[in-house]
Amino acid sequence: MMKPAIELQQQGEALYFIADLHSMTSLFDAEQRRRNSLDVALDFLACGLDPSRTLFFKQSDIPEVTELTWLLSTVTPMGLLERCHSYKDKKAKLAQDDLEKVNHGLFAYPVLMAADILIYDSNVVPVGRDQKQHVEVTRDIAIKFNNIYGETFVIPEPLIREEVAVVPGTDGQKMSKSYGNTIEIFGDEKVLRKKVMSIVMDSRSPAEPKPDADRNLAIQILRLVAPPEVARDYEDRLRAGGLGYGDLKKTLFEYYWAYFSEARRRREELSRNLDYVRQVLRDSATKARAIASVVLQRARRAAGLD
Repeated sequence: MMKPAIELQQQGEALYFIADLHSMTSLFDAEQRRRNSLDVALDFLACGLDPSRTLFFKQSDIPEVTELTWLLSTVTPMGLLERCHSYKDKKAKLAQDDLEKVNHGLFAYPVLMAADILIYDSNVVPVGRDQKQHVEVTRDIAIKFNNIYGETFVIPEPLIREEVAVVPGTDGQKMSKSYGNTIEIFGDEKVLRKKVMSIVMDSRSPAEPKPDADRNLAIQILRLVAPPEVARDYEDRLRAGGLGYGDLKKTLFEYYWAYFSEARRRREELSRNLDYVRQVLRDSATKARAIASVVLQRARRAAGLD
C-alpha cells in the first residue's frame, strides 16, 4: 500500500491520512491509538513520503469528514453494507460469545471510507485488490447522492497494482496485523529473522522438484524486495530441486533487511524530532480542511442544509 501511495506523489496532488477514526471499530485503548498514529506517521515519512508534495494528516483532524459521513449514510442502502466482504469476514471470525464486538462502526465503516474519498474530490484511489469493493461502494453511494440531489461528487476510480495486489503473510493469508502474520518493516533484527524463518512451508525434502515454486510464500515475498533476476533464479532452483527451504528463507531475510535499511535510518532520525513530525500532520490537516470544507458545503447546499 505504501509503495504505490508514495509513487503517486510524483504525479500530482496526493492526500493520505492516518485512519484513527477507523481504528475505533476494533481498538479501545486511547493511549495505544495515540502511539499507533505516531508510528504510522514515522513509518510513512521514513519510507519516502514527501510533505512538500503530499498532504499527510490524521483523519480525526478533519471534522468535515464525519458530517459528510452522515449525509452519505442517509442515501446508503443497508443491503449494500451487508454485502461488503470485509464486514462478513470479520463477523464470521468472531466467536458466538464475542458477537457484541460487531459494532455499528464495523458495519457502517464503508460509509466513512466513502466520505474519506469523496470529501477531497478524489479521482484516483490506490487500493489493494481486497479493498476494491469499498471503492465500488463509494462509487455507488456517490452516484446515488448525485441522482437524488444533483451532480455533487466526483466519481472515483480504483488504482490497483496487480503485481503486488495482495502481499502474503507468514501463514499464507493476506499480510495483516489483525491476523498476526506480519513481517514488520522497522522491527528488531532478531525478531524479524525469526518471523521470516517461521514462514509456513510444506514437508517436501530439499531434493524434490517443486513445480509450484511460483506459489511458494517465500518466493512471493522475495519478488517484492529482491532484484527480479534474483527472485527468478531462486524460483528456478526451487522448481528444479536441490534448494532447501531454510536456505531460501535465509536469503529472503537478507534481502528484506537490506531493502529497508535506508528507511530504518530515516525513521531513527525522525523519532528524535517528533515536533517536526507533528507539525507536518498539523500543516497538512489545515490544507486538507480547506479542500474538505468546500466539498462539504457543496454537499450541504445540494441537500438543502445551507
